[in-house]
Amino acid sequence: MRLVSIASGSSGNCIYAGTDNTHILIDAGISNKRIEQGLNDIGVKGSELDGVFITHEHSDHVKGLGVLARKHGVPIYATKETLEEIGQMKYLGDYPKDLFHPIMPDALVCIGDMEVRPFSIDHDAANPVAYRIKSGQKSAAVATDMGHFDQYIIEHLQGLDALVLESNHDVRMLETGPYPYYLKRRILSDHGHLSNDNAGRLLNHILHDNMKHILLGHLSKENNYEELAYETVKLEIDQGDSQYCSGDFAISVAKRDEMSQIITI
Repeated sequence: MRLVSIASGSSGNCIYAGTDNTHILIDAGISNKRIEQGLNDIGVKGSELDGVFITHEHSDHVKGLGVLARKHGVPIYATKETLEEIGQMKYLGDYPKDLFHPIMPDALVCIGDMEVRPFSIDHDAANPVAYRIKSGQKSAAVATDMGHFDQYIIEHLQGLDALVLESNHDVRMLETGPYPYYLKRRILSDHGHLSNDNAGRLLNHILHDNMKHILLGHLSKENNYEELAYETVKLEIDQGDSQYCSGDFAISVAKRDEMSQIITI
């Protein structure tokens, strides 16, 4: 199975996951042109997509969805509440709503030779989810836009080979930055975004011998930067209670405007 971040950040998110036979996207929050260019770079055509799984309805996760649906008729999977919100977004244009496939948290979706399991997260959206993806004995997850983590989320992230994990902001940068007070409160709330520190703390609960790659994603443009996210997460691991050190794992940061390396598991 391959995992690639086509784009990740507060301005747009799109993650590819696939095998030789099955190809899916997690979110389509960038232009369809960029989505297809990214797919072409890894040898996949837009017409070969078997589905796009949407985490929630915010524009940085769905803005390319309308064109993608019109051009290729790609099935769209999301919770019923998320699909209802997406269906009312006029800026996405007209596309066949029979492409909508409602899913439920913790209910497995089988698509080709992949299994996709959505699980609930806390974010200020209708009914948001993260996704765990499995093919054969290999598994990965995409977990972003989480205001916090709890035992339920920890359990859904056990035993992974690869993980795209939100490392959205540095708390001090956010608190002293230019955002208005209400927006700072939103981001810092339990229905906001996961900080660099909390990303590292979450990793301490799920690291294990066979974890091959951790990709930090959804970085804020205004309240974070790549080196800070990377070093903060590493420090949390090194100072945490787990038996592991940050150097035991391949950790990298997904860029906003560039594709990540291909993670093969």
